[in-house]
Amino acid sequence: MGIVSKIKSNPRLKKWVLFAISPSRNPRPRFWVRWFLNPYVHKKGKRASVRRNCRMDVFPWNQFHLGELSTIESYCVINNGSGDVIIGDRVRVGIGSVIIGPVTMGHGSGLGQNVFVTGFNHSYTDGTKNSSDQALDIRATTIEDEAHVGSNSVLLAGVTIGKRCQIGAGSVVTKDIPPYSIAVGNPARVIKQYNKQTGKWVSVTGDHTIDSIQVGTTENEKAR
Repeated sequence: MGIVSKIKSNPRLKKWVLFAISPSRNPRPRFWVRWFLNPYVHKKGKRASVRRNCRMDVFPWNQFHLGELSTIESYCVINNGSGDVIIGDRVRVGIGSVIIGPVTMGHGSGLGQNVFVTGFNHSYTDGTKNSSDQALDIRATTIEDEAHVGSNSVLLAGVTIGKRCQIGAGSVVTKDIPPYSIAVGNPARVIKQYNKQTGKWVSVTGDHTIDSIQVGTTENEKAR
């Protein structure tokens, strides 16, 4: 039996280990976990960077991976307590954004400023209990390769943003967005899709006067 199995099979030992990693009423890794354990457990690609003043609530029992040439900007919050946070290569997470796992971001994708991405909801099935005392409704959220999410948007648990999508600033995404789509609004709806045969974005709303939307600016876009 491995050490992890021994800990899980012993309630008292498990409780002690969890307390040593994080206070029960303040679920944040203790300093020794952040300084001495996480650097050996989690993966960080070449020339990847986490700016100062970020809150990195990453725990050793789930994955955290930051790909090559990727950047997490200042004042972001990253939390993998409920599931893995996997960030691919050449990704930029904009200033003030929050990612709560399980969340996967594909290569070349990006978040604007103050974007909220979550992989779980608080369950409220039992109306006699506080939702904070009920099991989490965990559903992984995925942002596929080269998709970009505009500033101040919200991505709810379980959604998939397809490859090369553009999500307009301030959108609330409650369901999957197919690849090569532009979506805006609350709840977000697809207004255009890319036609590979014509090489143009085609309106799906009947309004052919829409030529562009504000999606926020990321450093990835500036570099193009």
